[in-house]
Amino acid sequence: MPQTPRPAPAPSPEELMDRLARVAASYYRHFATVAAEHGLTLMQGKTLSLLVRPRPMRALADLLACDASNVTGIVDRLAAQDLVRRETDPADRRIKNIVLTEQGERTVRGIRAELVSGLTALEHLTPDERGTLHTLLGRAFPETAAPQDQAPPSP
Repeated sequence: MPQTPRPAPAPSPEELMDRLARVAASYYRHFATVAAEHGLTLMQGKTLSLLVRPRPMRALADLLACDASNVTGIVDRLAAQDLVRRETDPADRRIKNIVLTEQGERTVRGIRAELVSGLTALEHLTPDERGTLHTLLGRAFPETAAPQDQAPPSP
């Protein structure tokens, strides 16, 4: 009688971290290539992709995990290309928000479209598999959840 194959053992947390590191490196290599096709560095492309809504310079520095002075240089170069502009925050005039220009919005749409078209393996996942992957990534890295994915604060 044929034996049923035994399932592979679950990967250890260390093996999962190694796989995630390889996935992240592969994604950012692809991201850097796509950004370069738009005349941008990886950090400039990442900065644009974070501007789905206006953000203060300090928030960008936190999201990019870099010093605020680095963000100033990145924003200066993006502004010189007419991809972003600085606007005074209406609630606090001391704060400068960084906002995508129309050209910046078109550039972000182009970068995202090229990223998705280059990651065809995601299209081969079933909707249920994509949902499971999304859920698992959210559970493993809750700090990465988009604002609409987060539960409202407790009273």
